[in-house]
Amino acid sequence: MKLLIVEDDEDYAAGLQAELVALDHEVTHVATGPAGLMAVERDEFDAVILDCMLPQINGATVARRLRADGHRLPVLMLSALGRSAEKVDGLEAGADDYVVKPTPAIEIDARLRALIRARGWTEREAETLRAGDIVISPGQHRAWRAGAALDLTRLEFGLLAELARHAGSYLTRAMLVERVWGYDFEPATNIVDAQVRTLRRKLTEGGTSDPIVTKRGVGYMLVA
Repeated sequence: MKLLIVEDDEDYAAGLQAELVALDHEVTHVATGPAGLMAVERDEFDAVILDCMLPQINGATVARRLRADGHRLPVLMLSALGRSAEKVDGLEAGADDYVVKPTPAIEIDARLRALIRARGWTEREAETLRAGDIVISPGQHRAWRAGAALDLTRLEFGLLAELARHAGSYLTRAMLVERVWGYDFEPATNIVDAQVRTLRRKLTEGGTSDPIVTKRGVGYMLVA
């Protein structure tokens, strides 16, 4: 997973980062609440490990702002204390789980995977998706092309994510209807074609090339 640590204790953060990297995670570290919020806006992460006591704005405020901005990625809050009132404050602000420092990286890893399962995601669905210059973060429900954020509806996002998961391969209309719309039948109206048209329009704004290939009688493919 691609993780963000927001922690002002540089020594603790460096140790935790090294241990999580050893567990095959890609880890970014920032030291303040505002830097954490900026990092989530600028980059795509699968989860955030958030210290409770931070300079400038505290962890509960950071969690609250992330949720207010629509970010759905798991947030695991850390604290050196562990008082019940502090835990309640963090959880009510939007954190998903709370651990007291120092907690072994292997337990943090297990807790993050449990949070992903609790959302009904597979770990594959939580991971950042990439196809060419398109980047998709299912956890944040956001997507970018060539670094520019895409303003997608729920269905457009679901369609793009499904195409990205199978980039380089064709998906039939029936497959897309089942996986994106959740129907076990192909509706009479051509909802897939209509949604692909609007998605294409947004992906090619600014004159960029069309990354979706149509094969008559087969379906659609996102260029890898």
